[in-house]
Amino acid sequence: MKATGIFAKESLKRIVTAATIATVIGVSSLAQAAEIKLRMSAIASATDQRAVAMTEVFAPAIASFANFEGHWNSSLFKQGTEIEAIARGNLEMTITSAQELAEFFPEFSIFSAGYVHRDAEHQKRVFAADFMSPLKQKVEDELGIKLLSVMYLGRRHVNLRTEQDVKTPADLAGVKLRMPGSDAWQFLGRALGANPTPMAFSEVYTALQTGAVDGQDNPLPTDKDAKLYEVTKQIVLTSHLVDLNYIAISNKVWNELTAAQQATLQQAADDAAESGRQKQLKLETDLVQFFKDQGLKVYEPDLKAFQTTVQAAYLNSDYSKAWTPGMLDKINAL
Repeated sequence: MKATGIFAKESLKRIVTAATIATVIGVSSLAQAAEIKLRMSAIASATDQRAVAMTEVFAPAIASFANFEGHWNSSLFKQGTEIEAIARGNLEMTITSAQELAEFFPEFSIFSAGYVHRDAEHQKRVFAADFMSPLKQKVEDELGIKLLSVMYLGRRHVNLRTEQDVKTPADLAGVKLRMPGSDAWQFLGRALGANPTPMAFSEVYTALQTGAVDGQDNPLPTDKDAKLYEVTKQIVLTSHLVDLNYIAISNKVWNELTAAQQATLQQAADDAAESGRQKQLKLETDLVQFFKDQGLKVYEPDLKAFQTTVQAAYLNSDYSKAWTPGMLDKINAL
């Protein structure tokens, strides 16, 4: 992964440099255009809270000087190519993840580790903290991308077909827990105390139904949409990963806006993120009762025990070697 990150990082540097030269020798300034086009390419569906927030909150707020175009379901650029598209000057905006940024800057892997963010509000405070400024600046300087705001995706919980009570990581010993197949996800499953099993999400329902796996982890909205409550008996509210995305814009585009336009656009991004955050939080709250109504046991374990165990696993791994020294302590102290 490290070699891949370095290769990608160097490639993007060359692309950003070339794009800058092209701008100097003849690309007309967006500030002089009658209307600025802001195309966003993202993997979210049109009904996803992220897409809804950008369409219904962000777009109207900047309509006086910019035309926002949302291209959802990766319909404009394939997933994983959006950052390069922005660097080449072929795209203005995207919704990116800590996992994607960690391919270029391993320091960002801290935000994909278990129990780093405690909840949606903590996630927002971390993004706004002074210690985040060097990371944001690094993304601007080396990728040509400005991170505007953080979007809340939801808390991932353990969902089991078995009936044993789970209070601490020790209670997950031997549990076959389906997790996404990457090394990072498998590490998180082991850190939780389970026996992680890599499996495509499309196979999870049948695997739970037949007992091929004992459980899976996902945010509550995903559990409902995939009808996993039909083949499981309990949801342990571990909140082991408070997942996030970043609203990102081309730094070149940002710098060609007037100060007033920048202020308006920044506020629009913050308002869109907050709108999506609150809707997602309400949905999660409502779904707790929904699952109880379906006959599932829904409860909170000893979260301190989980946090301590999982963070210790990361700190004793190679993952933490890439983290900014002292960063985890600062995040925990917020």
